Amino acid sequence: MTNARLAIFASGNGTNAEAFFRYFKHHLRVQIATLISSRPDAFALTRARQHGVESLVVDKVMLQSGDLVAWLQQRQITHIVLAGFNWMIPTNLLQAFPDRIVNIHPALLPAFGGKGMYGIKVHEAVKKSGVSETGITIHLVNEHYDEGKILFQARCPVAPADTPETIAQNVHQLEHRHYPHVVEQWIG
Repeated sequence: MTNARLAIFASGNGTNAEAFFRYFKHHLRVQIATLISSRPDAFALTRARQHGVESLVVDKVMLQSGDLVAWLQQRQITHIVLAGFNWMIPTNLLQAFPDRIVNIHPALLPAFGGKGMYGIKVHEAVKKSGVSETGITIHLVNEHYDEGKILFQARCPVAPADTPETIAQNVHQLEHRHYPHVVEQWIG
């Protein structure tokens, strides 16, 4: 097994990024090498700084051009982990990192997935549908929103009294418990 260098892509608070920083802090084979953010005000950037992880804020031009691919390759990134990154991953990144980009979705795909289905919108749809359970899906990224090969799913109940916010809290617990470990297994 060769050593893996991960880039975490995040757009918001960065709680999943934080889980990765802690999980892989003293790991022998996996290093969190950088955090990429689509928003300069994302708290994920602060979390990266607190853990001594290099970060970069990108705009859509940099994401679409070859500049980001070159930047990641200069840092010898081997895998990309999406952790609340809300932009579609462009073809150039998919080609540069084939089957080496993973995402987590806050529902049991294929339900409640697709364009525009992220964050609280997913939990509102889950609540409105009346389903009795939800969960997380960890999947490879391809050229379509939430359609990549599923690597792992975990479930939690949805009680009649649950709100979208309590559903979100339960799902976040699953994310933090499983995402780093599943990524570690996926890397090998």
